[in-house]
Amino acid sequence: MTKTFLIALLVTLSLQTTAQTSQWKNLFNGKDLSGWKQLNGKAKYSISKGEIIGTTVLNEPNSFLATKEQYGDFILEFEFKVDSTMNSGVQFRSESMQEYQNGKVHGYQYEIDPSKRKWSAGIYDESRRDWLYPLDLNPAAKAAFHQLKWNKARIECIGTNIRTWLNDMPAAHVVDAMTMKGFIALQVHSINNKADEGRIIHWRNLRIQTTHLKPAAYNNI
Repeated sequence: MTKTFLIALLVTLSLQTTAQTSQWKNLFNGKDLSGWKQLNGKAKYSISKGEIIGTTVLNEPNSFLATKEQYGDFILEFEFKVDSTMNSGVQFRSESMQEYQNGKVHGYQYEIDPSKRKWSAGIYDESRRDWLYPLDLNPAAKAAFHQLKWNKARIECIGTNIRTWLNDMPAAHVVDAMTMKGFIALQVHSINNKADEGRIIHWRNLRIQTTHLKPAAYNNI
């Protein structure tokens, strides 16, 4: 192998690696909420140390911090850490239209559930059809959730295939065509008990791919 050919090969591999890395787009710039808007409830969303922090507010309905941009086929990854008593979730391919329950957010949700039920990474259909894939269908995935620690989530939406992971464990898989495009949103759940006021959930490292999508191996289900 000549020196010139070796250099050319290394340059090519470097460019390919850069192109693959550049497919990821950050949804959150770590500084402010540019590109996001709040819908429905008035829970608090703040920023600290490169994280989005959602805080419950008494007697407010479910609140959603939604991307202004809509996404069809994508791979989404993010990390979350949640209070041990707080149900939450991340919406995807979701909508808010005045003609549907006065703008109520509805659509697919990646469940965040720190309760004893342990359904985190299940697929719920918010304000529409309820559960599409509860984690009772995949009991092995229940153990993937880390209480009071950072958890890594992955969502793949490619065509009608919707799949989720939790801490690299395959969790839920549905084939559904009801909504093929919509926004992504961070949910802070409603609370009606004063004792639950001020509970928080953290999100960080939110990134998305929308081109050259390659489904991950998914052999556990």
